[in-house]
Amino acid sequence: MKVFVFDNAKCNGCYACQLACKDEHVGNDWSPIAAPQPDTGHFWCKMNEITHGQVPKVRIEYWPSLCNHCGNAPCIDAAPEAVYRRSDGLIIIDPARARNNKALVEACPYNAIYWNEALQLPQKCTGCAHLVDEGMLPHCVDACAMKALRFGDEEGFVEEIQKAETLTRPEHNSRFYYLNKPRLFISGDVWDPAENEIIEGAKVELKTADGAVLQAALTDAFGDFWFKKLESGSYVVTVEATGFITMSKNVVLDKSLNIGDFALTKQQ
Repeated sequence: MKVFVFDNAKCNGCYACQLACKDEHVGNDWSPIAAPQPDTGHFWCKMNEITHGQVPKVRIEYWPSLCNHCGNAPCIDAAPEAVYRRSDGLIIIDPARARNNKALVEACPYNAIYWNEALQLPQKCTGCAHLVDEGMLPHCVDACAMKALRFGDEEGFVEEIQKAETLTRPEHNSRFYYLNKPRLFISGDVWDPAENEIIEGAKVELKTADGAVLQAALTDAFGDFWFKKLESGSYVVTVEATGFITMSKNVVLDKSLNIGDFALTKQQ
């Protein structure tokens, strides 16, 4: 069975995968796999972008979304006469049998199916099945210079799949796997206002609300610290530095935060 694997840590947000999808499908008829994609409005491969944090501590997260080629696909359940799964696992909307079935767009809970008004046809990513049949890669994968997006037999990705996650409900058994999803972060900086200098090597701890230490870090040459891969919730950040009074801040995290500076007071 074929799978897609995306490694967020390798993606530089170049949008080549999204452009490659357009290049392969806009104006090109790959029937009986897919009718032409319209010039606008469809993103069978869509690059998503989220800005985490606040200036000056900002990180950008990129990830492509396309059909998950679910092992238990809602679109097949909604229209078994028009949607089918190939022996390699790729799911195809038959462009002849699905015509005029606009309700199929709503059958996908992940917004991967689009409506072609001109052709009166629901359409989506096919995994470039017409290329796969020729022994080639989907065009989005082939265009990824960073090798962040890959495609192949499930057996070739066993170790990575064990570390990966999907962005769909478990019962749908997605065939699209994500590695190194960034999640949320807390960042800040530590300085000495009396000397107007940053403090390098200060010990910073991230704790739960009841005091359990989750992560620890030392401030870098800029006085900065980062705690990454966090879930939403309540935290306490505590800073200790030799010769200074310990300082704590309570943090309620529902998005990545730069919690600003810790201006430490020297001990008397």
